[in-house]
Amino acid sequence: MWSIAGVVSRQLEAATRFEVTFWRSAFTALSLLVILPLWRASERARGLVARPQASGPLERHWGILPRSKVFWVSGVCWATMFTAFMLALTFTSVANVLVVMSAGPLFTALLARMFIGQRLPLRTWLAIAAAGMGIVYMYGSQMWAAFTDPAANASGLVLGSLFALCVPVAGAINWTVVQRSQQHGESVDLVPAVLVGAILSSAATCLPALPFEATGRDIAWLAMLGLVQLAIPCALAVVCARSLKAPEVSLLALLEVIFGIVWAWLWANETPGREVLLGGSVVIVALLINELLAWRGRVNAEPLPDESGATPH
Repeated sequence: MWSIAGVVSRQLEAATRFEVTFWRSAFTALSLLVILPLWRASERARGLVARPQASGPLERHWGILPRSKVFWVSGVCWATMFTAFMLALTFTSVANVLVVMSAGPLFTALLARMFIGQRLPLRTWLAIAAAGMGIVYMYGSQMWAAFTDPAANASGLVLGSLFALCVPVAGAINWTVVQRSQQHGESVDLVPAVLVGAILSSAATCLPALPFEATGRDIAWLAMLGLVQLAIPCALAVVCARSLKAPEVSLLALLEVIFGIVWAWLWANETPGREVLLGGSVVIVALLINELLAWRGRVNAEPLPDESGATPH
């Protein structure tokens, strides 16, 4: 479900850059406002979560504490991911955006090392080095071609790359802050934070999106993205993360890169260049080997949140 954002964004007719982000985030928020209360009621009925004693509407429906600073930091991180992802897709190719985002687990590992003190195994350092070289080759080749060809859109490539980079960085900050808070005894429910992120994203892009120019067909596509590409898979990811180890979640998240490039290739005629295929392959293989080794080495151990790669966007 996550992988369809790129190809769907290529079907839009008139929606402007910020309008695309606004409608998707708004429909995500609307979808979660329906999904979350039903989900929480089901969990309470099965005894999976405690019935909240707080009197506020958010606490009563979702069992969260909006006064928590970590909760709101997480919400801002989600908003950054939602906004930057869609903006990146309007500047550069789907393949470029997805390959950069796939390095999210490695950014998270680095931040966890710097701010939480979690030690990184040699395999992760090697994966970071290999993925970095793959991304440098991919973008270095494209940048050179863009700046030497007057007809190429060099500014779009640069801006798209920077926006795409915001997604794994915001995701890494999110997971690191949440992990640090958990170490200090503060629990943060990430699913309602996703709702806050969607609301903040739509609020931040509302004014830049004016005047709205999207057709009815555009709005239908973006409504589908809000529900099918973001709200439902976000909820499913949280459910899956309760049973799967972090390397397993990361391996599943890598499928978004592969499927996302394939869908854009098949149904949007967006053929990835040789540099993207070679550099992207290096990144994917580095991540794949790292997660497989982690999976093998921690079959019976608890998963480490710093290596989780599932970052909804």
